[in-house]
Amino acid sequence: MGWFKRFKEGIQTATINKKEAPDGLWYKCRSCNETITVKELRENYYICPKCSYHTRIGSYDYFDLIFDGKFEVLFDELISKDFLNFEDLVKYEDRLIKAKTKTDLNESISVAVGKVAKKPLLIAAMDFSFIGGSMGSVVGEKIARSVDHCIKHRIPFMIISKSGGARMMESAFSLMQMAKTSAKLTQLSKASIPYFSFLTDPTTGGVTASFAMLGDVNFSEPGALIGFAGPRVIKETIKRDLPEGFQSSEFLLEHGFLDFIVDRKELKSRIADLVTLFADHQAA
Repeated sequence: MGWFKRFKEGIQTATINKKEAPDGLWYKCRSCNETITVKELRENYYICPKCSYHTRIGSYDYFDLIFDGKFEVLFDELISKDFLNFEDLVKYEDRLIKAKTKTDLNESISVAVGKVAKKPLLIAAMDFSFIGGSMGSVVGEKIARSVDHCIKHRIPFMIISKSGGARMMESAFSLMQMAKTSAKLTQLSKASIPYFSFLTDPTTGGVTASFAMLGDVNFSEPGALIGFAGPRVIKETIKRDLPEGFQSSEFLLEHGFLDFIVDRKELKSRIADLVTLFADHQAA
């Protein structure tokens, strides 16, 4: 089948930069420094053929990969505003305009509903390219509305996390989304609707401390950075050396924080298995 058909023109993966690769011809792996054509990388699911490093991809890339065919985008009309008139080195309002122009996205999370293995699934996928995938009030509201949609239509919910944490430009309003999303997922659980949490590189900060670790099934891509605080902060706090790779998805799997790790090439089939398994359970 054709791969990564673009439903939204102009979206680029987070790590393939046109300035680095003129005319989009070449890509240098960030892990092993292997240089290959972007065409080769794309045909290999944006995975380095030499070291299997999973290059970051965007929300619409995941939608194209996971859904059987067409999908419907939901809640795209929700857009962040600078209601605090926040300004550091740059005005928050200007950051939002720049992020929208750069990514062709309205927010750091996109929501779509479609079918996997001919069964319905709603996916909320984060984009690190939009202000570091930060969690603001619109992210919380989109997740809340997604939960309501899933309860109303009795369909499973999946979040693809890729975030640097809370959006500091929204101050306490951003931190409040941790409680808001956790409460909404409790409603989903009480309604006996399955929630699948897929953690990708990186999943950090308040996202990890809230909805990313609350799935009925928590799983990840290989080599993903997953944690709350960064290793330097932790090391300075506890005054001890840290185990090598302790915030990698492999380390978390070994210590019981993840149910499994899935290669991107196998992602759709594993999700199809989950959707089918939970659908059969609900039917029983």
